[in-house]
Amino acid sequence: MTISLPKAHDFPHRRFNPLTGDWVLVSPQRTKRPWLGYVEKKAEDSLPGYDPTCYLCPGNERAGSVRNPNYSDTFVFDNDFAALTSEGSELPSDSQELFQVRLETGVCKVVCFSPRHDLTIPELGLAQVTKVIKTWSEETAKLFKQPGIRHVQVFENKGAIMGCSNPHPHSQIWAQGSIPNEPAKELAAQKDYLIRQGTPLLLDYLREEKARKERLLFSNDYFSAIIPYWAVWPFEVMVIAHRAVEDLPSLTAEEMVALADVYRKVTVCYDNLFEITFPYSMGFHQAPNDGNKHPEWVLHAHFYPPLLRSATVRKFMVGYELLAMPQRDITPEVSAERLRAVPDVHYKLSTR
Repeated sequence: MTISLPKAHDFPHRRFNPLTGDWVLVSPQRTKRPWLGYVEKKAEDSLPGYDPTCYLCPGNERAGSVRNPNYSDTFVFDNDFAALTSEGSELPSDSQELFQVRLETGVCKVVCFSPRHDLTIPELGLAQVTKVIKTWSEETAKLFKQPGIRHVQVFENKGAIMGCSNPHPHSQIWAQGSIPNEPAKELAAQKDYLIRQGTPLLLDYLREEKARKERLLFSNDYFSAIIPYWAVWPFEVMVIAHRAVEDLPSLTAEEMVALADVYRKVTVCYDNLFEITFPYSMGFHQAPNDGNKHPEWVLHAHFYPPLLRSATVRKFMVGYELLAMPQRDITPEVSAERLRAVPDVHYKLSTR
């Protein structure tokens, strides 16, 4: 039986995230309070098509006197300042279990979306975004073949406030020997659900969300974009495949185009919401590369954007959220309504 929360959503309540086992506190009554917090100026997002000082632009020099080729499509290279490396040595062991340490090796790559310094995903055409998806898939497949790689994390940080050190539109791929915390929690939850219910958790969740519609943003034949019921970030979005596909390399050509279409639409919604180049962190969660089949896994992507009330008010985890549990004021249902209401044509194009 389907049970919905009261439309008013006026009272504090907790929502459960079945993917991680975590709870989030939702306090909708707090949206009525006056705002006296920090307000920053609206960021200027006018950039040149080519920047001679940018180390990601075609033909420019990177660290160590490495020069980029004059690329005309996506461009992939090993990160010059990688967080993971293939080299390592034995670490000193400690008999005390409170001081555990393990060596971690891996590979870090950078993927430039195009030679254009000024065009982000929502401003690229569908064919170019599809090429980005295909590049992520091809690079993931190569990394899966490397010995000792159990997990590949494709992610994009957009905007300086999300830690992006260069405005040239790009993403990163980190591959490593262990399964990181968040994917590990999702793996355990999805395995447990499949054992108990006999069906993949995210496919059941997607079916319910498509029936209820209040948090569904849009769908095509192969992917849907949803504000998760348990969302923590103000305009958090989850993109979910319509079948139990484990990873990006397992997508068909048609699914790659469909994923690019949804990915682009989500980012257009973001930019149009406050008419700025909207910051976020996005990442794909893929099944472990451990040689086993993972029928419990459904490929999905998380979008975590920090903006709350406007282009000048942002939200990060502080205070209670760092010390106790995540908390949000604006409900996922309200967030979905606001994103569905924005135009589907990018604001920069609509004003020309």
